Amino acid sequence: MKATDFLTVRDMSGKEILATFSLARSMKANRRKYRNVLDGKTLALILEKPSLRTRTSFDVGIQQLGGFSLYLSPAEISLGKRESIHDVAKNLERMVEGIMIRTFAHQIVLDLAKYADVPVINGLSDYSHPCQAMADFMTIQEKKKRLKGLKLCYVGDGNNVAHSLMFAGARLGVHVTVACPPEYKPNAVATEQAKEDAKETGACIEIVHDPAEGVRDADAVYTDVWASMGQEAEADERKKIFLPYQVNSKLMSKAKRDAIFLHCLPAHRGDEVTDEVIDSRQSVVFDEAENRLHAQKAILYQLMKKAKGARRKE
Repeated sequence: MKATDFLTVRDMSGKEILATFSLARSMKANRRKYRNVLDGKTLALILEKPSLRTRTSFDVGIQQLGGFSLYLSPAEISLGKRESIHDVAKNLERMVEGIMIRTFAHQIVLDLAKYADVPVINGLSDYSHPCQAMADFMTIQEKKKRLKGLKLCYVGDGNNVAHSLMFAGARLGVHVTVACPPEYKPNAVATEQAKEDAKETGACIEIVHDPAEGVRDADAVYTDVWASMGQEAEADERKKIFLPYQVNSKLMSKAKRDAIFLHCLPAHRGDEVTDEVIDSRQSVVFDEAENRLHAQKAILYQLMKKAKGARRKE
């Protein structure tokens, strides 16, 4: 990776993404080989949103590479309130070799990366979920043995996950269709950026509002919760609007017969996806969840292997 941070999938070229997948597969197959590559390095975990997969995968991942993690809760950090983002960054860069942040506003991620002189990894923001997209496309590559020319249909809210899927698809030559209600389209700037990137790979990035049209001939069907963290007050209203976008067996039948089903989890069973789909042979959601660990280990290694952290000042 040429970039010193990982804030969005657009920070990496298609070749870099594929090289990261190759490294992740190697790490997945031979854990012993990489057990000391980040010996003694420390990763700070800033989690302003609760997490199962993000915290566990980064915590376990850095330890499997020989490093350590430090969990910093909202009560301890309270970014921009108890202490400025600038001061948090300047403190942490003297003590750790990398920072992972899972937060709300994407600007917080950008500011942290701006001020910190150690790698910053976006574990999730309201705008982007790049680590998830890396695990998603790694999983699709494992199952389909290729990426370029495949079709992925994302069904639901045009949220941070949708943005990252479009970014990654554009870089990798994967056609990405987002099927969503008209009032819940992905961010216009993100869509245009993905379409611009797609010109180099021949990928097609499109937004449709008919889920059946979206999943037609899809190699992979993807969905996410209808109301994300911070949107709980909108949950009842959103449920009414998104009900026609539920991924059930009828909708999956519109995709290719060998299509796989993905979900970033946690899943609200009976809402965005039915049990018959998420528990079916087409579902790869737990392989996908496991690949968060391996894809992120590859990212951690590439970013942190040269990071000096506290020793930078010695």
